[in-house]
Amino acid sequence: MQNDPWGRRESQIDEELKKLLNRFKGQKLPGNTLVGVMLGLLILWAAATSFYKVGTEESGVVLRFGRFVQMTDPGLRVKLPFGIDEVYLVKTGRVLREDFGFRTVDQGGGRSTYVKRGLEEESLTLTGDLNVTDVEWIVQYQIADPYKYLFKVNNPEATIRDISEAVVRRVVGNSNVTEVLTTERALLALAIQKDVQDILNSYEMGVRIVTVRFQDVNPPGPVKAAFNEVNEAEQQKESMILQAHEQYNREVPMARGVARSRILEAEGYAVERVNRAQGEALRFSALLGEYRKAPEVTRRRLYLETLETILPQVEEIYVMDAGGATSALPLLPLRQAGKGGAQ
Repeated sequence: MQNDPWGRRESQIDEELKKLLNRFKGQKLPGNTLVGVMLGLLILWAAATSFYKVGTEESGVVLRFGRFVQMTDPGLRVKLPFGIDEVYLVKTGRVLREDFGFRTVDQGGGRSTYVKRGLEEESLTLTGDLNVTDVEWIVQYQIADPYKYLFKVNNPEATIRDISEAVVRRVVGNSNVTEVLTTERALLALAIQKDVQDILNSYEMGVRIVTVRFQDVNPPGPVKAAFNEVNEAEQQKESMILQAHEQYNREVPMARGVARSRILEAEGYAVERVNRAQGEALRFSALLGEYRKAPEVTRRRLYLETLETILPQVEEIYVMDAGGATSALPLLPLRQAGKGGAQ
């Protein structure tokens, strides 16, 4: 974490100074020349140790005689020379990560590879119902306070790893295997992130946890096939439940619509029958009034209207004489003749 490029440059300058001193050692130089050489070397050394550069993703922590002085932003900066000010560069603008149960190896050219071999014990975790799971997870964090990160805790990277592993094993150990492998993974990751952040804050490490994410969670190899069958059964169960809800949502509104339609039809029929009955009652009342005014005329008119309604529906008509004789006089079969002519 220290200023390595400038530190190497200072050591190179020291070596060059020693070479020059050895070169002039044993030689007799005029006093003015020797003083000028020493003064030039001193100026060169001061210039070389007075400047340092802070990268775009870095913050500089300046110590003066071992005591914290200030924080510096990216750019070319000036400090007191001759080792009076010491600068540490911390990558505060970059999101760092720690892998657990696997490693991501950079192969160059923007390519990386996944390595699992030799890390099986790191990922094996015991759940609350005494089942073993193979848990791989990632912790991403950012340095929020460079001074605390450098000087409050010794070896902060190892501390973050130890705390993260302890919290994951505790949270997973308080959950059952189904929650870890399927349903509650996101909630468990959030709980782990909160607990890790609380512990780091209590240690005053100056680190902010960006995210905790499960990379892969699987049952151990010997029981993986059986677990996959159980998982498939659970998925089929959920699929059938969704299909049942879909059919319910389709059939129930349809049945309610049909029932509502039947109710409206019944209400309409009831209104029609009531109105018809009221009309018939009013008609009968009007006929009764007319009958009382002229009974014979009204009776004759009702008789004729009734015959006009009935006779067209009768196929054969017989006219009996008034004396009640048994002989009947049939009317001409005009209807049959009309039907035959029509045919």
